[in-house]
Amino acid sequence: FYLTPPQVNSILKANEYSFKVPEFDGKNVSSVLGFDSNQLPANAPIEDRRSAATCLQTRGMLLGVFDGHAGCACAQAVSERLFYYIAVSLLPHETLLEIENAVESGRALLPILQWHKHPNDYFSKEASKLYFNSLRTYWQELIDLNSGETTDVKEALINAFKRLDNDISLEAQVGDPNSFLNYLVLRVAFSGATACVAHVDGVDLHIANTGDSRAMLGVQEEDGSWSAVNLSYDHNAQNEHEVKRVKMEHPKSEEKSLVKQDRLLGLLMPFRAFGDVKFKWSIELQKRVVESGPDQLNDNEYTKFIPPNYHTPPYLTAEPEVIHHKLRPQDKFLVLATDGLWETMHRQDVARIVGEYLTGVHHQQPIAVGGYKVTLGQMHGLLTERRARISSVFEDQNAATHLIRHAVGNNEFGTVDHERLSKMLSLPEELARMYRDDITIIVVQFNSHVIGAYQNEE
Repeated sequence: FYLTPPQVNSILKANEYSFKVPEFDGKNVSSVLGFDSNQLPANAPIEDRRSAATCLQTRGMLLGVFDGHAGCACAQAVSERLFYYIAVSLLPHETLLEIENAVESGRALLPILQWHKHPNDYFSKEASKLYFNSLRTYWQELIDLNSGETTDVKEALINAFKRLDNDISLEAQVGDPNSFLNYLVLRVAFSGATACVAHVDGVDLHIANTGDSRAMLGVQEEDGSWSAVNLSYDHNAQNEHEVKRVKMEHPKSEEKSLVKQDRLLGLLMPFRAFGDVKFKWSIELQKRVVESGPDQLNDNEYTKFIPPNYHTPPYLTAEPEVIHHKLRPQDKFLVLATDGLWETMHRQDVARIVGEYLTGVHHQQPIAVGGYKVTLGQMHGLLTERRARISSVFEDQNAATHLIRHAVGNNEFGTVDHERLSKMLSLPEELARMYRDDITIIVVQFNSHVIGAYQNEE
């Protein structure tokens, strides 16, 4: 089943989105020029989500990728809700009071976020009132707790992640008289999602990560070449610190059963996630909620089983690891992506491909044939391929699309092989998942002039 180049392009471009930051938005000149994002599903429906928004009552921009498992319900809820929790955590006391007074007296609310959404990015209208009430309870508590100090961004991010996860758990325990909503809150809590979120304000870049999606900075060296700087760590069995942390939190008698076959309790790949109450609630609570829950929940095998060796929950946390980085003029872009990308590409290649795409410059390395005898025909083939690679740069108007093209279609020479790309994109749903995961990417481009000016001011 062979797809033509136009067919390949229409599949690759179906979910692409770009946003350019207005040059002067009335408040401050932004260190962000804009961003490109895209998604390529392997699951049907896709279990990844993405979000991007400008904070209207504080400075800064929020961007995030969310990778769902056991369904897309949790990733969906987190993609809709987390940025509100972060924004509220960052708001000054007076603004929180202003918002609460507006709700009290039925006046229009100050808008907190300006969302940058693709038409396919769904919002669940049915749950909006429930979500709003949980958020309001949170800001009311923040008002009562007023310490008078300005909130530290790192602390705000950690509080927002933990609080949202707590609310997801609480909503599922309380349930809802509306049967549709009742089933929804339970599906959200019993499925799970990882999250990797960036907050950019001037030269301050914070990455909050829970799970195994990643953030990577693309840096242009003085000689024009590209290098990658990791801004997050995967929370999984490959991370020794993470394994150690989990072991510290449980009795020595469980040491052997905690991590099996590189999974938490032998089941879960990420060691931190939203939802996944199967790894957080006591057995009694799980049974009570499932038994009193709607029938559809009982039909779901996932909710019924209890993980093996389940003695001292919670085994899982949504608390993020936060990394702060001060942007420098040589920091040209940020890539946030779910593990579907990193499973297929090394960060160094990601940095080079995006860097060359954004600058439109290919460092034409001499064609390396490494001591092989190459016929003229083969040489001609390699040169033709090089020419094709340059023209493919021009067909992508979106850096995330360009990266997905490489992630799915790269051959051993690191160039896009159209035939391979065509094969991979024409796989039927049930097969696609065996070859790759959902891929979601956001590429944020920085404004070096603005960053340089900030640095000079300091």
